[in-house]
Amino acid sequence: MRALVLRLDAPLMSFGGVMIDQHGFIERFPGTSLLTGLVANALGWRHGDFDRLQALQGRIEYAARWDVPPQRLVDYHTVDLGQPKMVGYADLKKKGDPKGGWTTRGKVEWRDGASGLGTHIRYRHHWADGMMTVALALLGRNEPNLEDVHRALAHPARPLFLGRKACLPARPLLDPEPIREGVDLFAILRSVPRWDRFGQIQTEAGKMEACWPAHLGMPYGARGEIRRVYDLRDWPNQLPAGSRERAEGVLES
Repeated sequence: MRALVLRLDAPLMSFGGVMIDQHGFIERFPGTSLLTGLVANALGWRHGDFDRLQALQGRIEYAARWDVPPQRLVDYHTVDLGQPKMVGYADLKKKGDPKGGWTTRGKVEWRDGASGLGTHIRYRHHWADGMMTVALALLGRNEPNLEDVHRALAHPARPLFLGRKACLPARPLLDPEPIREGVDLFAILRSVPRWDRFGQIQTEAGKMEACWPAHLGMPYGARGEIRRVYDLRDWPNQLPAGSRERAEGVLES
């Protein structure tokens, strides 16, 4: 098997989980839909490329580990829609004035409801000051292939981010030896040297939190469990939808 080795290093990373009320919770590891979006963004695809996005998501398989464990950070957001600069946000909809709305991907959006002029509170969860290694494979022989993704991540069509748009990478995403081979993704991930905070190779033995495909079970050098994660997306309808099983635990280097 061949895999592309990524080094995810950023002041903040956000691996979106199931949102509950105003809390934007996160998963310990990136989801399949997140990696799909990351690769598609680098390739220059658009949200309207539904078929390609859905097909890419179905081909992605990966294993990941925390070389440097992160700290959880909760970002407290408030938006007061009653401020003078926001006045008319709801009313202008009736007048047909597009300047009164928020836009997403060029389409004007409006917020209806009685609380439209109130203060909206959100808690955005992030991982701070961590560094992660990811071994990413593409199943099948369709396009894009691993070399296409390698070139795209080296020279992305658009700026890349790790979860939320404010989560900008602190270093290039590709490992200095980006394409590696092994019997499976767990073996490839385990063969990649562990880095410290400064990108230096660590030679002493240690334990790292990791995830890998559930069908690999518990390989030698791993301890953990199989759990169900909700990390898939219905790209044509732009909705989180679907789940799968993932192995999570500790990898001993």
